[in-house]
Parts: sequence; C-alpha cells; structure tokens
Amino acid sequence: MRKRSVTIDGHHTSITLEDAFWDELTAIARDRALSLNALVAEIDHKKGGPGNLSSALRVHVLETLRGKISRA
Repeated sequence: MRKRSVTIDGHHTSITLEDAFWDELTAIARDRALSLNALVAEIDHKKGGPGNLSSALRVHVLETLRGKISRA
C-alpha cells in the first residue's frame, strides 16, 4: 500500500492504493498524455458526488484493463 497526495480542483487529498493500482494509473495517464493528478480528477468528477475515491480509481483501472483485453 502506498499513500499519495494529489490535487483535485485545487484541493489536496491523500489516497491510499496498492502499488499495482498506482502503477496502472500511472500507465493509463501516460497513455492518455495526462498527469496523474489530471487523471485522478477526471475519475473523481465521473463518480459524481461524495464517495470513495480509492474504490473509483480501482474500478477505473479494472475497466481500462478489461477494455484492453476485449480489444485484443
């Protein structure tokens, strides 16, 4: 588990995720030419309203990897 600080809409927040999820989020951000903060903010906005951001990030990684598998 690794804790990182990110900035979403000018607000700092800390997120704790397993290293494997951080690695995949970093790869997804790189593939989309986004910063990690920008990707996390995008995912946060998609989830809408209060909720567990760590879970939303994990689901995003899962959905992205599923999409890559189905295209292969």
